[in-house]
Amino acid sequence: MTALTVTLALVASVALLLRWLRPAWYWMSFGVVIAVVRILARYASVMDACGLTVPPSRWRLALARMTGRPIPESRAPRILRLRPTRTGLVLRVKLRPGQDAFDFSAASDRLRHSFVMRNVTAREVRSGVVELRMTGYDVLKRVQMPAAARGGVMCVPVAMREDGEVYYRDYRQTPHALNVGATQSGKSVYQRNLVAALATLDVALVGIDCKQGVELAPLARRFTALADNPDAAADLLDALVEHMEGVYQLIRREQRLSADLPDAEITADIWDLPDHLRPTPIVLLVDEVAELALFATKEEEKRRDQIITSLVRLAQLGRAAGIYLEICGQRFGSELGKGITMLRAQLTGRTAHRVNDETSANMAFGDIAPDAVLATVQIRTDRPGTAVAGDSSGGWVRIRTPHLTLRRAVNIANSHAHRTPEIPALDAFRPVLPPLGKAAAPSTVTAPAIA
Repeated sequence: MTALTVTLALVASVALLLRWLRPAWYWMSFGVVIAVVRILARYASVMDACGLTVPPSRWRLALARMTGRPIPESRAPRILRLRPTRTGLVLRVKLRPGQDAFDFSAASDRLRHSFVMRNVTAREVRSGVVELRMTGYDVLKRVQMPAAARGGVMCVPVAMREDGEVYYRDYRQTPHALNVGATQSGKSVYQRNLVAALATLDVALVGIDCKQGVELAPLARRFTALADNPDAAADLLDALVEHMEGVYQLIRREQRLSADLPDAEITADIWDLPDHLRPTPIVLLVDEVAELALFATKEEEKRRDQIITSLVRLAQLGRAAGIYLEICGQRFGSELGKGITMLRAQLTGRTAHRVNDETSANMAFGDIAPDAVLATVQIRTDRPGTAVAGDSSGGWVRIRTPHLTLRRAVNIANSHAHRTPEIPALDAFRPVLPPLGKAAAPSTVTAPAIA
């Protein structure tokens, strides 16, 4: 056996081992080279087989007849750029006259098989240019968030998309969201990741957890207010509505509508206020909305109507006041009573984990993205954390949150406890907890007062 044979056998063994144990490492070391060669070698034939070519133009046909040359072949879209990423490849092509971006979206599954890639998605970058984003391995099997994933103002990374990109929860773009899923679907882990990411920002977290606080109480050091039963939730929501009205009074005073003021400096929300006047933004997390909507007596019915009315008001008016909603539940349909569908209509963002029936998926996506309903009911039980995320525009994508243990989430919340602001209107609902100790005692951030 020659040294070359031994070397090749060793390299093949290492490649197979990496492909099994560390698919990301295998892709960066071996897979990306093989995939680039395969795509470039097969590109023209694959485009022709998938019906993504155009016949030669008339002047080329006429020129071939005049010169006696063979009839030119159909032309494939021109490659503008082929860029490798940590999860796959990004192929940008220039469309030929008569082609449409929808043709590439419809052929994405055929392209996936032809190029031997894990997943292919197509999107139009600009007129006449389509980007094919391909993944070389199953990025949702073992979710590893890249270290470079950084958010911005009210924008946090919470999951990985199936196309290899990071999924961000952007509250400035999508103020309110609905998160549905069955038991053991990963809904609580998604919420836990969200709290851990928001804990690093200068934001007030307000929680309603009617399961006696078992989900959110361990993270209470980072919460400005927390309610663990429907009665406390009703009072907390009333206090939030009162705080919202105070914020609007502040914005009204500071709009500065003088004739000599530039239009860009006129404000209608908290983000255009000066830093020293801007109230702290608030994210309200409701762990199980059904517990707020169910009732058995007349007294509970009155409380329920009060709660739903407050939630609807916050969803309709809260964005400009810097109040954002994350509503979680196993089901979110009209059977929860009046006002529920009105509340759901205000929740632009939709995230659906594994559900037990198609009706539950329809509650999230039936009115905005019927294709997402089918994708939701196909989520496997052995893939907790996998979900379909979309918004009211109809766009959707599969995502999966990394598994975050409760212990680690608690450590993150405790380490950022000094960021927890005090909001006077919510002081009555602030969690009462024993001190962490002299070495780790959190300082307190006081939010700007709202007169």
